[in-house]
Amino acid sequence: MDTHVHDRRRFLALTAAAAATPLLAACGAGFGGDDNKSEGSAADDVTGSFDWRREKGTTVKALLNKHPYTDALVADLKSFTEKTGIKVEYDVFPEDNYFDKLTVDLSSGRASYDVFMLGAYMVWQYGPPGWLEDLGPWMRNSSATGAEWDQADFFPNLLQADQWSLKAGAPLGQGGQYALPWGWETNVVAYNTDVFRKLGLKPAETFDELRDIARTIKRKAPGAGFDGMYGIAVRGSRSWATIHPGFMTMYARNGLKDFTVADGKLTPAMNTPEAVAFTEDWAGMVKQGGPPSWTSYTWYQCSSDLGAKKAGMLFDADTAAYFQAVEGASPASGKIAFHPGPKGPDGSLATNMWIWSLGMNAKSKKKSASWLFLQWATGKEHLRKSAITHNHIDPVRKSIADDAAYKDKMKHLPGFIETFETVVDQTKIQFTPQAQFFDATTSWAAALQEIYGGGSARSVLDGLAGDLADKVG
Repeated sequence: MDTHVHDRRRFLALTAAAAATPLLAACGAGFGGDDNKSEGSAADDVTGSFDWRREKGTTVKALLNKHPYTDALVADLKSFTEKTGIKVEYDVFPEDNYFDKLTVDLSSGRASYDVFMLGAYMVWQYGPPGWLEDLGPWMRNSSATGAEWDQADFFPNLLQADQWSLKAGAPLGQGGQYALPWGWETNVVAYNTDVFRKLGLKPAETFDELRDIARTIKRKAPGAGFDGMYGIAVRGSRSWATIHPGFMTMYARNGLKDFTVADGKLTPAMNTPEAVAFTEDWAGMVKQGGPPSWTSYTWYQCSSDLGAKKAGMLFDADTAAYFQAVEGASPASGKIAFHPGPKGPDGSLATNMWIWSLGMNAKSKKKSASWLFLQWATGKEHLRKSAITHNHIDPVRKSIADDAAYKDKMKHLPGFIETFETVVDQTKIQFTPQAQFFDATTSWAAALQEIYGGGSARSVLDGLAGDLADKVG
């Protein structure tokens, strides 16, 4: 459930203050780095046969965001303690101040917490100052990692998203493994099957069709018994979180980039003629088929409106619709279906994603015990239980996505499994990794609001690109 923070100014200020700290040396290539051990890793101290009870009697401290995935983890902690003899103490904070809390703790070097939740995008913020442990050496050490963890069972694009060389503009999937994928969201279209049936609509296969359907629903739904319904819910608040779900997914499907990279230099690309035309079309879709108070819309409003039968469609995280679609969750439950959404002009289903990940504090004094916890929390047994008995979806592991019990749980949601299977391999982080990500995307959201309000897309996006060139280049 992607309820990303509405205002990141404190987060940005805190991380900027730590920008002068030394960088960690990047290591390796491929999953978890190369085959050589990283110099000085605490993983090198773990020898002998793998033993879950190696650190019995130890206490590990975890910082967690309030979330259904956290609920599933906490409900199963007794299993971890029984398996390892390790006690887990944890603090849970709501997301509106979670990342502030985490940033302050990491930047202080106090290591109040050994392990924590973070988004994959936060690796770009927390990795360069040296706050995150490179997990690659732990993953490669068979004394530290049991064979049943089965690294090959993860969807490879998810592991790659938490792996980076710490160099701005460098592709993901190379360098250190600074976090592990734990729970994630792909971005798709969910729609109200009742209004589609009554208006004779089919899910859009192109962006032009999506815009037309959004307009049609806003115009015709009230006369068909759906009072106050508009066409499509998408985020619109002045937040980085507005850019990354539906907008960035459709942007990428059109073959567009946020930055181009040449010789290590990043050049903003939001103001190319093609990007300007797409942004005008997106803003036009929202004006003609979106909610009246769109500039305040976050994950919560988008999800809630689909569930309340206020929105005919939602283009956002599949979980945003899932939590409205489950039986008894909302007035629209039982009437929500899932679709991959419009293809790009060349048939592209490139999709952006959010990944809740788990990381280890580079300053932790309990790294061996912390690694056992991370291994368990991202392991098959716990994640299967969380997916089937709780609401820990989408699975980061192929074996769980293929599990008959998981599929049985999800089969009552029309199109969910089929949509997931269609886009899972097309889904990756579509942004260019760089430390100014949050600042840049917040400015981009502000530009989108300005265009929505009538500003010239060309002029506004030229201004955005100029500002970002000074900050990022």
